[in-house]
Amino acid sequence: MQDKVALVTGAGSGIGEASARMLAARGARVTLVGRTADELEEVAQGVREAGGEALVAVADVSDEEAVAEAVRATLAEFGRLDTIVANAGVNGTWAGIDDLSVEDFRSTLDINLTGTFITIKAGVPHMNRGGSVVVIASVNGSRIFSNTGATAYSASKAGQIAITKMLAVELGPRGIRVNVICPGAIDTEISDNTNAQNEDVKIPVEFPQGNIPLTGSEPGSSEQVAELVTFLSSDAASHISGTEVWIDGAQSLLQG
Repeated sequence: MQDKVALVTGAGSGIGEASARMLAARGARVTLVGRTADELEEVAQGVREAGGEALVAVADVSDEEAVAEAVRATLAEFGRLDTIVANAGVNGTWAGIDDLSVEDFRSTLDINLTGTFITIKAGVPHMNRGGSVVVIASVNGSRIFSNTGATAYSASKAGQIAITKMLAVELGPRGIRVNVICPGAIDTEISDNTNAQNEDVKIPVEFPQGNIPLTGSEPGSSEQVAELVTFLSSDAASHISGTEVWIDGAQSLLQG
């Protein structure tokens, strides 16, 4: 990743933060995109203290002009764009169909799905052959459909996978790769933006030995996902495109 430039959304915490830090540690210059300036500045400071270069761009990924400005700032500061990590997302409202409002459904898709589209659309015209787009989706909407009430979230994540596959074909002739990562349970703060109202529609299932075959009940770490982000962003993955990669300790195969 030496001397490459990466734009990472949702970079203030969790997978986005870990990915930005790791990309910077491997030599990339990074633009940190997110809604909370204080969080982004803290991550940027850490990158700089470790000898890297970081630019902060405060933007909501559902705001087309704000994302376009983040891309313009990246080009003005670093002169190029090689990697997009479309990570920003929310769990949103988890509720049964009787209680899930159209506004709640739309809000989740605006950030998770439309935000992904906006981010890629803003950045791709400025990427050259060898560029890489990495989308962060989920086991929900790809392999797990038993989290009853996660309809909006799962729909947004399934849509991200479809976008990835469509664009991998479209952008392949331009030498730009597009892949999607589907994390399972990861130790992040995404639950902080979850409005859980789905207890009444859950179907009880127990996993006495834990629901993650590899670790029992222990979730993965943001750093483990960041390693995969960095690999897919690098030249080591130069012939990988249009692919989902699950990183869940086989959770989705058990839980389904």
